[in-house]
Amino acid sequence: MSLQATAAEATAAIEPTAVQTDPAETPSPAEAEHENSAVPAAKKLSKAATQRIKAAKAVSVAKKQVGDPYRWGGSGPNAFDCSGLVQFSWKKAGVRLPRVTYSQYTRIKKKVSFKNLRPGDLLFFRGKGHVGMYVGDGKMVHSPSSGKTVRVEKLSGWRKASFSGAVRPGL
Repeated sequence: MSLQATAAEATAAIEPTAVQTDPAETPSPAEAEHENSAVPAAKKLSKAATQRIKAAKAVSVAKKQVGDPYRWGGSGPNAFDCSGLVQFSWKKAGVRLPRVTYSQYTRIKKKVSFKNLRPGDLLFFRGKGHVGMYVGDGKMVHSPSSGKTVRVEKLSGWRKASFSGAVRPGL
């Protein structure tokens, strides 16, 4: 074996060599570009879907306040009046609401009938003088009055009889 052949073998041993691939396994230019492109952003949720997600968060927050005392003018985090409870809960879900009951009803544009209630909807009673939040299954969470605590109650009796409207925040 010549010295020249030995040098060529040594050079070949340290230089990288091209790997032969099966042409069927080689991606086309379009496939290669697709593989290297960023993953497309997730589709934006519809307003209704986004509202339902925020409503579920607001309901969860409101239910966590069960047992907290009623305090006139209270807006949390440890005591609430009726409008303060729903304002606090929706704020935690990323939606700003007016502070007082009547403004909550008049400024939220989406009005809802009793038969079309969904969790998170605000329920108004006694001529818009009291507000609670619908939680599903014919129940609401609210901060009823002085000397009482935040609670979940059925929408029956005086509540159903004095129902005066509902709105859907977050749209």
